[in-house]
Amino acid sequence: MSTSRVHAGAATVTRDACAGERVAARVGHTLEAVFGAVAETRAETADLLARVVAEGRAPVSADLAALRPGLHLRLGREELVSGAGFVAAPGLLTDVPAWLEWWQCTARGDVRPLLLDLDPRQSAYSDYTHWDWFVLPRDTGRRAVAGPYVDYLCSDEYSLTLSAPVQVAGRFAGVAAADVYLRHFEAAVLPLLRELPGPAHLVNARGRVAASADPAHLAGSLTRGPDFSAVLERGRPRTHDGNHLVPCRGVPLILVIRTS
Repeated sequence: MSTSRVHAGAATVTRDACAGERVAARVGHTLEAVFGAVAETRAETADLLARVVAEGRAPVSADLAALRPGLHLRLGREELVSGAGFVAAPGLLTDVPAWLEWWQCTARGDVRPLLLDLDPRQSAYSDYTHWDWFVLPRDTGRRAVAGPYVDYLCSDEYSLTLSAPVQVAGRFAGVAAADVYLRHFEAAVLPLLRELPGPAHLVNARGRVAASADPAHLAGSLTRGPDFSAVLERGRPRTHDGNHLVPCRGVPLILVIRTS
């Protein structure tokens, strides 16, 4: 092979890698606003629970009503956010076994509470601790992107849930979270994925496809491959089995670009 052809091939690889990093950064920027709203809820919840503890008592569900003004503000401010709130760890509240202080936007733009029967004797929704949006922040101590999945708990919509752990005095108290409808997320990121030279999709830490411009990997399906959580933890691009993997700068998604 001629030297010029080798140089041309190397230049193409470099150009494609740079394009992938630019798109990954823009995807990260798109979701960072949602994670910013989650961080605000997390901080407000931690402060609220710390004040209750300082009063020498255990929290009850009525205490969480103080979060509502901030939740309403974020729902009105963040275009991608369809629902937001705090989900209590079992045993945190003394008056109920489980609780979601959760508010969501209606199709008309109103804000309303999510009202669920969480009685473990009769509700299929009483144990939410197996959902990825709860498990990943609890087990890793880091923020997470769960889904897409059909959100039977809140909206019956195909959704992503972004979440982060809330801790009080070193103890896991629950998660702050926000929902994003998949159709809204795809509208924001698919134009970016289509800018890339090869088919591309986005996966979360479990390899679940969050959005895709690659017909071989549909949204909601699982991508087999490397340990995606380890790729996120290292935070550096790498190649695996003909794919270029690019972490999305600060948010727990990986851009996967098919190169062969």
